[in-house]
Amino acid sequence: MLGQADRRDALGVVHPHASGEVRIVSLVPSLTELLFALGLGNNVVGRTGFCIHPRDAIRCVPKLGGTKDVDVAKLRALAPTHLIVNIDENRRETVDALRHDVPHVIVTHPLVPDDNVALYRMLGAIFGREHAAAALTAKFEAAKVAMQASVADLPPERVLYLIWRKPWFAVARSTYIAATLALAGWYTLPATTSGARYPTLADDDPAWSEADRILLSSEPYAFRERDCAALQAELRARLGREAAVALIDGEMTSWYGSRAIPGLEYLARFRRLLSSAA
Repeated sequence: MLGQADRRDALGVVHPHASGEVRIVSLVPSLTELLFALGLGNNVVGRTGFCIHPRDAIRCVPKLGGTKDVDVAKLRALAPTHLIVNIDENRRETVDALRHDVPHVIVTHPLVPDDNVALYRMLGAIFGREHAAAALTAKFEAAKVAMQASVADLPPERVLYLIWRKPWFAVARSTYIAATLALAGWYTLPATTSGARYPTLADDDPAWSEADRILLSSEPYAFRERDCAALQAELRARLGREAAVALIDGEMTSWYGSRAIPGLEYLARFRRLLSSAA
């Protein structure tokens, strides 16, 4: 049986065991998917438009806007008993306003891959899905061990992981994405960013020339293969160098929750693929 500490959220609030009718609204795409993986799909009554997994089952759940522009009136009308939010993805003022209407607001803030275990345990303990949470934990641990073994013979690389353009945005080492990449031996640039978790990059930033590899994420900006070719041409003209630029599946590196398990498996395959093509 999981204890009180397992029901503690990112703000230190210990949530009671859910009882009676459970109605959950999730404003975090990756955690909406996790709720379904825990067997709570029938209890999810609201989601954002970015909550797209599991694709077939999620279609019948009402959309409430985006992660940052929630339709508060529509959410209130659903009368949820629980609201799941994230410190990075949702606006604090929106969450604070909803505290008056939703009995239980569960705040999350995973920063490293191992935080997934605490997420599984917390939601499992609150909603009585301890066995499902334990099964996910075992799969996550196995995937992490397998991934690290798969890339153990590959040398570490400095990577520039880009999530936006005009201006260019990268990820700092304090982010979940960077910590996930580090498990595969990819260390993000810039190494120091004066506290900015998603720093902007000027054209003359040294990270452009220091990176062994540049990765363009498929989200939140929808980079495509044509963007890889365009950036390679730009760097060739600006820096006089050939850059190793590749498109990476952003869901597999940034989505915590149940998707972190196939995400680790994907990252191991992708790292080996790029290394073999070098």
